[in-house]
Amino acid sequence: MFDINFYMKARDIQKKINSGEKFSKDNLFAKFEEFRSKVPVVYNIETTNACNMKCEMCPRTTMMTRPVKTLKKETFERIIDQLRPFSAQEWNKWEYFCKSEYGISSKDMSENHFFLNIIPKVIQLHGYGDPLLDQNMAEYVRLLHEKDFFSYFSCNPANINIDVTREMFENNLDYIKYSLESVSDTTHKKIRGNESNFSDSYKKILELLAIKKEFGYKTTIIITMLDLNRPDQMEDFRKLKSAFAGKDVYIYLKSEDQQWYRKDYHGTASVHWSEICKHPWMSMTIKSNGEAAMCMEDFNNEIILGDVSKESLFDIWNGEKYQQFRWDHFNLNSNIKCKGQCDMHLIGEYCKNQV
Repeated sequence: MFDINFYMKARDIQKKINSGEKFSKDNLFAKFEEFRSKVPVVYNIETTNACNMKCEMCPRTTMMTRPVKTLKKETFERIIDQLRPFSAQEWNKWEYFCKSEYGISSKDMSENHFFLNIIPKVIQLHGYGDPLLDQNMAEYVRLLHEKDFFSYFSCNPANINIDVTREMFENNLDYIKYSLESVSDTTHKKIRGNESNFSDSYKKILELLAIKKEFGYKTTIIITMLDLNRPDQMEDFRKLKSAFAGKDVYIYLKSEDQQWYRKDYHGTASVHWSEICKHPWMSMTIKSNGEAAMCMEDFNNEIILGDVSKESLFDIWNGEKYQQFRWDHFNLNSNIKCKGQCDMHLIGEYCKNQV
């Protein structure tokens, strides 16, 4: 989830930024504080950072040095007990906003529809790990459903356990995403590592689709391929779409999230990655050790803003560390990795120089 109310209020500022307008830093900071909800909204809960893949595009493979941890169940429960789902009225207003501002209706199926119509309402249960390696996942799905939250996570289809996934379907999992980088096993292994493949993953997904149809489960199965700017990228995606033609899946080509560390920036079609970073004002990220980090992209937990096992979400969100972090975005402070290790634009880039 992210704070859809903040996002809507900040939209006029984003449009002025797009037109080249500069802002007074102090006035804009005050405006963002006016827009910001004092009640925190959690974007994602990384339940584990364990993973058995070696994905070429993932910093976990080459740069992540933090220990592997799995979130304690009591910590997960503590987190969701402090959150509230959006009301139907708020959600209706948001859907109208997406249609009027971005031309994206609730019936679309695309990268930007996914970000604007699915991500805002779900609690995302992944980070730099594969949730299928967390034995508590089916229970977490049940707990979220009981509290009227939507659940979602992305995972590696090679790790599918049919019985466990069926239990998650039974517990009302709302969305599950499988990333398939090629219909060729050789290419898939080159991108995702030797533990991955297409052929076995495809068979498992078809089996899950059959189970979903037979028992009337409502889980949306999402299939994505990352746009890694490969020479055969579009042809491979065409073949993937053909493999799932007529199947009950939500499928789209996804822009690569972070390209700074790959040194071959090839652009993005994503609204999210094209606009200013709003995360310090609209969402929190909880890591697998219980720390509240700057955002989901902080793969080594370098900027820690609190510990949810010891502090309330409210106190962390409204505390001095978070407020300093927000000012760092305005001041373009070089001591935050956001300045040089993220593709998103910081709000400070659009503020007038102040004496």
